[in-house]
Amino acid sequence: MHMVDKSVKKTLAELLNRPLSIGGKAVANRLWLAPMAGLGHVAYREVLAGYGGCGLMFTEMCGAKAVPTENPAMSTMFRWREEELPRLVCQIVGATPKDLIPAVRRVEDEGFFGVDINMGCSASGVVKRNSGAALLKEPEAAVAAVESVRREVSIPLFVKFRTGWTPDIQPAVDLARRFESAGVDCLVFHPRIAPDKRTRPAVVDHIRAIKEAVSIPVFGNGDVVIPEECLSMLEKTGCDGVSVGRMAIARPWLFAEWTSGFTPDENIFRDYALQLADTLERTYDPIRALKRYRLFSVFFAANFAFGHNLQTKFLGARSMDDIRTIISENIRPDMRLNKRPNMNLHST
Repeated sequence: MHMVDKSVKKTLAELLNRPLSIGGKAVANRLWLAPMAGLGHVAYREVLAGYGGCGLMFTEMCGAKAVPTENPAMSTMFRWREEELPRLVCQIVGATPKDLIPAVRRVEDEGFFGVDINMGCSASGVVKRNSGAALLKEPEAAVAAVESVRREVSIPLFVKFRTGWTPDIQPAVDLARRFESAGVDCLVFHPRIAPDKRTRPAVVDHIRAIKEAVSIPVFGNGDVVIPEECLSMLEKTGCDGVSVGRMAIARPWLFAEWTSGFTPDENIFRDYALQLADTLERTYDPIRALKRYRLFSVFFAANFAFGHNLQTKFLGARSMDDIRTIISENIRPDMRLNKRPNMNLHST
């Protein structure tokens, strides 16, 4: 495991455990799970909850048009465990007040901690419907969406957004101010332009520009892999907290590690891989469970020096029994770990 200086651990834990409330509701700490399509599902969140340490969790991206009629017992994305609702935010993607209003009403009625409007996803299927990051091209539409949601619900309102479609930070700064005026309770900012699929480093200084523009909490997101990077983001930008995505899939115990000094044992990777397999199998039908495990395995394999080989084996699995066999035959305590999981394995 990556050895972290004691002073870094202490300072980081102190910063992450400072009291914070969002929209009048207290949150446990300032280290949160980022919303991730196909990865932040109810089965993964159950495993994450077992490690502890995560201040707020976010669902996968849920389509606003589908949410009002979704059956949580059957839905792949709009699904949760009752016990996680007090610290679970539902992320909604939609373009217009007409689509968003019925969805956010349902989210509030179901008892979620809050609702998050996605303005960061640049997948072509989302953008062509004028949703996600497409809203950043139309500031008036983005603000109208926020205002309509704020009028409808009293739960905390979040917006996850990116820099925009050009490197100029000023439009995002202006939009952040307008979001605050419209009643947003917290901004989660990923400092990359919308078309960037992580080919360039996140522009961390842009988080500071957003933070300095508003008085509501601003959480930073992007390229936080090791504790030193989390501490650096907090100290350099003044952001109120950090939202972790891909790394949370690779090592979900990092929340407990960074906030409360949890120390993983030598079998933690094997145990995690098995536990997620069991939870997915219990939660979803066999085809969907296997599909989601394969997606997870790309991030999990990135932990290891020879992760490509492990990833190939997982992607070739035809059943959860195959998955368990691969785990038992290949994941050992003496495997060489990457200090930084190999992000080149990550295609999303």
